[in-house]
Amino acid sequence: MTKGQETAQRLVAIVIIMAMLGVMGIPLTVIVFFATVVYFVWRAVQRSEQQDIKNIFDFYISANEILRDEEKRWYGFEINSVIAEGERVLHLMPDPPPLVYFTLGALYNRAGDNESAAEHLAYVLENDQGDEHSRYQPSAELRRYVEVLRRIEREPTEAPQTMAAIRNLERARRTRANAMLEESRVQLRADSHGVIASAANAHKTEDKSLHTLPGKRQSPSPAPPMPPPIADVLRDVYEEEKKTA
Repeated sequence: MTKGQETAQRLVAIVIIMAMLGVMGIPLTVIVFFATVVYFVWRAVQRSEQQDIKNIFDFYISANEILRDEEKRWYGFEINSVIAEGERVLHLMPDPPPLVYFTLGALYNRAGDNESAAEHLAYVLENDQGDEHSRYQPSAELRRYVEVLRRIEREPTEAPQTMAAIRNLERARRTRANAMLEESRVQLRADSHGVIASAANAHKTEDKSLHTLPGKRQSPSPAPPMPPPIADVLRDVYEEEKKTA
């Protein structure tokens, strides 16, 4: 069903409802008021849906700009901003396109967040839902996304920047997704081993501080000298005074 056919069906439904209200004897002013409210609500919902779909394609454009040139030095906050945009896109629909997962995984890989990169890339490469062929029961949001996508593919001149971004991301998905996933997992293992090694070294250092070297006994520190009894001190002072008298 095309967008024009869907709109026509909705308009026909509204006309039928208005006719039924007229048959029921409801005043014309009430029917017109009801129709006006329904129309504006419908338009608001339609604009919101269109904006959500636009956000997905805007995310592709922003992400492609970062990923296509690996030699360009992007600031960390720039990459994080696009990642946050992608995370919002990911929650716009219950069944986001696999390309969104790959794009997010590639961005996390670029940012050095290997755990998040491995999670998103593994979904695309190892999860049954990570392939478009497995999507037989799409949500209404995914269906609208696909309609816009096919329209852009048929008429790439209408959105050349969007079409170029999609093609670049799909190419990277085919040629680099496996390498990115393996790279992220290798780095995760290396980081894990580094943490274990650091903990072991810290434990060894603590043991050395608590124990002496083998075969040697730590000599106790000498005790401070005890002061003489007070009686001896007084006697010495008394005898000294007698001598001087």
